[in-house]
Amino acid sequence: MVSASSEPVMPTAVKILIAGGFGVGKTTMVGSVSEVPPLETEERITEASLGIDDLAGVEGKYSTTVAMDFGRITIAPELVLYLFGTPGQDRFWFMWDDLALGALGAVVLADTRRLDASFASVDFFEERDIPFAVGVNCFDGRRECTSRQVREALALEPTTPVLLCDVRDRRSSKMVLLSLLEVARAQASARLAPVPAADPAAWRPM
Repeated sequence: MVSASSEPVMPTAVKILIAGGFGVGKTTMVGSVSEVPPLETEERITEASLGIDDLAGVEGKYSTTVAMDFGRITIAPELVLYLFGTPGQDRFWFMWDDLALGALGAVVLADTRRLDASFASVDFFEERDIPFAVGVNCFDGRRECTSRQVREALALEPTTPVLLCDVRDRRSSKMVLLSLLEVARAQASARLAPVPAADPAAWRPM
């Protein structure tokens, strides 16, 4: 007789967004951690984008995401993450609300060369009360800022994780995802915590 414990575990699938400004490394991160060939909607940057997309600081970028990136990573037998990389240009921001539906949380990638490009992403998730972690992508191994400096510059809450990372490296990207899962778990636990009953003895009529 087969015991119930030998039945295969059906994993829980959760949706995670990989967000951030234009050219910050979202497509690279999805590709580095995905255990399946990632779906990418990369198109070449043409002269039509001149004056529309801000290429300051990313002059060497020749392609861009025009819809979304998609990948998958199994964190544990009972947990699978589906990763959705968002487009970074302002003209594609209308897609973000749809992509955010049902998301457990998000990773906001930041580039210290253009840290101001991260403010819109941070505001987006804070306004919708979606848990997020910040991954500071250290291009070419440069670590020009500390995580504390980035936290202060972006005016983040103390509970928001900020990690220096290299999105080309699978282990480094995975650590950012794990930090997001931890903060999402903590936030969910806080929401489910019972509210203390009011003490009738403390009530006084006006």
